[in-house]
Amino acid sequence: MIQANAYLNETGVGRGIKAAGVRREDLFLSSKLWPTVYTQASAVDDTLQRLGTDYVDLMFLHQPAGDFLAGYRQLEQAYRDGKVKAIGISNFQGEKLQQLLDHAEIKPQVIQAEAHPYFTEDEVRQTLAPFGTKLMAWFPLGHGDKQLINEPIFTELATKYRKSNAQIILRWHMQMGFITIPGSTNPAHIQANHDIFDFELTNEEMQKIADAKKNIRYYTPSEANEERYATMQLDFASEK
Repeated sequence: MIQANAYLNETGVGRGIKAAGVRREDLFLSSKLWPTVYTQASAVDDTLQRLGTDYVDLMFLHQPAGDFLAGYRQLEQAYRDGKVKAIGISNFQGEKLQQLLDHAEIKPQVIQAEAHPYFTEDEVRQTLAPFGTKLMAWFPLGHGDKQLINEPIFTELATKYRKSNAQIILRWHMQMGFITIPGSTNPAHIQANHDIFDFELTNEEMQKIADAKKNIRYYTPSEANEERYATMQLDFASEK
């Protein structure tokens, strides 16, 4: 279950968990700290309180903005205290990623970044490879780009394996070692997104998909946009 300070959904998720009656240990719960709370000593505890839990399985820094080193130190301490079971970062790259790694005592276990067959975040993955950091892909289906989804290789493989083009792409992610977070509110699509474990792409097929890479990304980060996040205050009182 994924939520974040910025989504203003932590209180609702906490209520949903309580109402569902599911054991906490049977859930994988993650959240994200927003840049405006990186320097607040209570940021992690406030998040846990809104979620109604005493730990989360994975907590991210949401953006490489503001005093992200202070935010990361908070996650490291929460990890030592058992309040966070794994540390993640989101959207870090280039100099900011290197700055964080240079100061991190506990290296991030997960990075959330845009990744799909057109763009595989190679530079970031190479930087993090020595630490075993896993990539969690957002826009795993290319932000719904029909050109990507309908690439001939995916249509060919969908016919061979009796799957949809989207299922072929999600299986490719899995074999690349990526964690995927495809978004959908359609129950049938959600079920289909999980129905990718009864076949395996061959090495030749994986190479054909690699040949389709175009180094196209659907979100272009910028320093100006990132630093705006550092002043974008959140109204936690509005959570329902």
